[in-house]
Amino acid sequence: MLNIAKLEFVALDIMGKNYLSWILDAEIHLDAMGLGDSIKEGNEASNQAKAKAMIFLRHHLHKGLKAEYLTIKDPLVLWNNLKERYDHQKIVILPKTRYDWMHLRLQDFKSVSEYNSAIFRITSKLKLCGEKKLLMKIC
Repeated sequence: MLNIAKLEFVALDIMGKNYLSWILDAEIHLDAMGLGDSIKEGNEASNQAKAKAMIFLRHHLHKGLKAEYLTIKDPLVLWNNLKERYDHQKIVILPKTRYDWMHLRLQDFKSVSEYNSAIFRITSKLKLCGEKKLLMKIC
């Protein structure tokens, strides 16, 4: 069956490459839909809210992940399982981002705007990884 419904953001890749941006997008969209509590510990969300959140989350998963988590019906359980599986991405991304920052040189770029884009990309990754110490040195 074709997935003809439009995605609000990119589905979570089975390898988890886009996990950090995916969780941010998912949290923002669930909050906007009034379903943000359904993925928080100790939530008292209604069954209807949980079902809506589950539909939304499953809609934004790679088809392989949908098959793996087929039996899960609680959005909090799915959220925690995905976190357990992919949250190590921060550990993987952080050393590369630190390296990129340490070796960032204006002369390596054709224009100042490309250099600025690289700075913003690196600082965004540092924020996603929760690297506050290095960000404080930058700003």
